[in-house]
Amino acid sequence: MKEKYNYLIVGTGLFGSIFAYESNKKGKKILVIDKRTHIGGNIYTEKIEDINVHKYGAHIFHTNSKEIWNYINQFSEFNRYTNSPIARYKDEIYNLPFNMNTFNKLWGVFSPEEAKLKIMEELKAITIDKPKNLEEQAIKLVGKTIYEKLIKGYTEKQWGRKATELPSFIIKRIPVRFTYDNNYFDDKYQGIPIGGYTPIIEKMLNGLEVKLNYNYFDHKDELDQIAQKIVFTGPIDEYYNYCFGELEYRSVRFETEVLNMDNFQGNAVVNYTEYDVPYTRIIEHKHFEYGIQPKTVISREYSDTWNKTKEPYYPINDEKNNNLYQKYRELSEKDSKLIFGGRLGQYKYYDMDKVIENALNCVRKELND
Repeated sequence: MKEKYNYLIVGTGLFGSIFAYESNKKGKKILVIDKRTHIGGNIYTEKIEDINVHKYGAHIFHTNSKEIWNYINQFSEFNRYTNSPIARYKDEIYNLPFNMNTFNKLWGVFSPEEAKLKIMEELKAITIDKPKNLEEQAIKLVGKTIYEKLIKGYTEKQWGRKATELPSFIIKRIPVRFTYDNNYFDDKYQGIPIGGYTPIIEKMLNGLEVKLNYNYFDHKDELDQIAQKIVFTGPIDEYYNYCFGELEYRSVRFETEVLNMDNFQGNAVVNYTEYDVPYTRIIEHKHFEYGIQPKTVISREYSDTWNKTKEPYYPINDEKNNNLYQKYRELSEKDSKLIFGGRLGQYKYYDMDKVIENALNCVRKELND
């Protein structure tokens, strides 16, 4: 078959859609496909009860790059949402990340000096020299009280393993602030697109040929022949039919519910740090956009063991998996027709601003801009 397209782009998530948008501006002929029935990948937002529901988990845009902020703002106006999650441990509520509001609730202290002394008191009783696991690393950094109430249960649910069985490097640095600041991110620019993320992708793909509910692997022989190059944003190991073995992930399961009330929890994000509560957090979607709708929509998130029938969310970037990914990467570099992008194609968890930066750098290099 004769090549009809300059690029076949597999996946309508942020990476694929940016590559498509920028290539189209340069006059390239493009076909975009996605195995799902909707565009947007995991940033897809679905309107339920006039509320923009983050279908695949909360996505809060934040960046320190003015260039990236200006780039994404050309597709949507962003509101002033500031991520200020809270943690619930049994019947207690704490602010995240750990800050003076947290320390006041934990110990009744009011000044940074008092908080530091309290943490130092706990650390004096610790004789851990070289932490052998995540539990020891966390206790050495912030002491037992914070670890047991706000880290232990949540982390064990997130990873599906006891903290004593997890490597210490997972918690390299725990953010501790000695200010009354509940803003989770330090980034200069932060917000949620008014109207959700789906319209952003719609604008990026406007005028392009897009096929949904169209699995690349079901049509691989045909698709490989009709494009000069393939931009693949799915799992790199799946592309190569797992020839070196399967890369590992953690998955997430969502239970979404419409409630006949206007406000369920008073905050967009509430983490449940107690191990006996099976879900890791509850998202109340309307609070991302300051909604005043008469009903509300919540999603309970359950960290889940991954297999090939489930959505891969978080790459497990330990030594074993990183070495395995390197084999796939080296194989991909031998084929000039292939470009792998995004968290699945590059086996790396990216924040949205880093996806944009990575996609722009990739497409500029490709088009010699």
